Amino acid sequence: MKKLNISHKFASVWVFFTMLVSGCLTGCVNLDKDPLDSLSTGTFWKTESDAMLGLTGVYKVVGGLSQQNWDLWSQLACLYLFEATTDNGFEKDNHVTDFNNGSLASTYSPVSGLWANTYTHISRCNNFINNIDAVQMNSGKSAEMKSEARVIRAYDYFHLAFYWGDVPFTTQILTVNEANSISRTAKSEVMDFVIKELQESIPQLPATRPDDEYGRITKGGALAILGRVLMAEKRWAEARDVYKQIMDLNIYIIAPNFKEIFIEKGETSKEHILVSVRMQDLYGTPMLRGCHGFDYGGYHWFSPYNELIEEFECIDGKPVTESPLYDPENPYENRDPRLYISIGINGLTVFKNKLYISHPDSSAVKYQDQVTRRPWSGYLLHKFSDGDYAGDITQYGGDFPMIRYAEVLLSYLESCIESGVPITQDLLDATINKVRGREEIQMPPVTETDPVKLTVILRRERRVELAWEGLRLYDLFRWRIAHDKLKGTFTGMKVCPASEAANYKTVKVDAKGYYFCEETYFRENVDYLWPVPQSERDVNPNLTQNPGY
Repeated sequence: MKKLNISHKFASVWVFFTMLVSGCLTGCVNLDKDPLDSLSTGTFWKTESDAMLGLTGVYKVVGGLSQQNWDLWSQLACLYLFEATTDNGFEKDNHVTDFNNGSLASTYSPVSGLWANTYTHISRCNNFINNIDAVQMNSGKSAEMKSEARVIRAYDYFHLAFYWGDVPFTTQILTVNEANSISRTAKSEVMDFVIKELQESIPQLPATRPDDEYGRITKGGALAILGRVLMAEKRWAEARDVYKQIMDLNIYIIAPNFKEIFIEKGETSKEHILVSVRMQDLYGTPMLRGCHGFDYGGYHWFSPYNELIEEFECIDGKPVTESPLYDPENPYENRDPRLYISIGINGLTVFKNKLYISHPDSSAVKYQDQVTRRPWSGYLLHKFSDGDYAGDITQYGGDFPMIRYAEVLLSYLESCIESGVPITQDLLDATINKVRGREEIQMPPVTETDPVKLTVILRRERRVELAWEGLRLYDLFRWRIAHDKLKGTFTGMKVCPASEAANYKTVKVDAKGYYFCEETYFRENVDYLWPVPQSERDVNPNLTQNPGY
């Protein structure tokens, strides 16, 4: 059982702190606006317990997974929802459909909610950072806690700038009038701030933590966040050096068991660099609701696309377009073991001793109407399914891995390639082949040293290894390939042989016999930047809009 005080030690007084921090956040705008009155400012920030309670508020997510309650730190905890905006799959309730269907608009509620809750979260960080120095406590502890809040605030601002470009920026508590008149700050300035904040905070953070601090940010976690930022900014040599620092800590490993690192049994794995801590029935996650099939009270919330499934190589280490082991009419045979762990497949996947059946012609299919309307691909997200769990599937207590060592090794290799480092077999063996050679997986090692060809292999490896962990949209945007990958037709499971496709009647299939899911229409000149919410612009005339909205 976890001991993290950030998650539950102060649960009994959390309501008090929430009221304290959000007392002046009831207006129309959602930027940080003077969250503490004079009484609370003068009486609260006194003891180390006050400081820890304040830090709890910084770590605590603002919203959940609902359409109206997004925030970026929450999404770092439940990032798999972002996968449903990509070529990896979609989600049942269409909460994020407009991000890639050509209809994204400034009135779209997920955009407004994500923006609003992120600034509410930044408000908590600003409040903590601006008040922690008043607390009478050990200066080393104070500096460490302040650095944690600075890291979290920097990551919030990184995601705002990454998805919106120029954004309102402040590190202070604003009055209502100030918040209603603030202008957007250039993306380059925000990114410079983010990088500087992270660089200054990292030395104050410990490399490891005791059990009762489990889940709090460490040096490795902050470095990994910095690495993501530097990669997004294409500062490749700096990113390479940052990832090498993580590797040189000699703390993290590639765990032997792939499946366990995504469920409660393996939540203390040394592969985890940063996790979102969850507690069953107290601070649980509805993740299993999206992963479990209908047999176990699940909602089949997430449906992976076949375009993701096709990225998993055959066991000879070759892609399906090249491997002699690949049979187009039996496409799920002889594939990378990570496919069977990550994706639920009709007639192959067994969960709680029961075979998963999703074929539209099978009488064993649960909720038959699911297979004849859009929210269905026939595939199930299986990666996070926990066969040992028997509790409420909306209150699962397994931690979500936000950053894993596998990502670090793959990112280090990418940064080496992009910064011009000569590619050697030793480099491959120290990075991508460690990931592929995991004891439970044992995929053949990569030997390609040509940078161009290796990049193709690396991007495929990154997609399958990190599937549904929330990084696909980030990758599509920073590689600037979303307008190619998110514009076209997407398919689901293999329903019938290609020879029968033309006459198949139960559901719509393509010429190869794969279920037709949908088409997406990502706009190259518009959708790489999300719209500033119209509700914010209605109260603040100084907020300009991104092109195309």
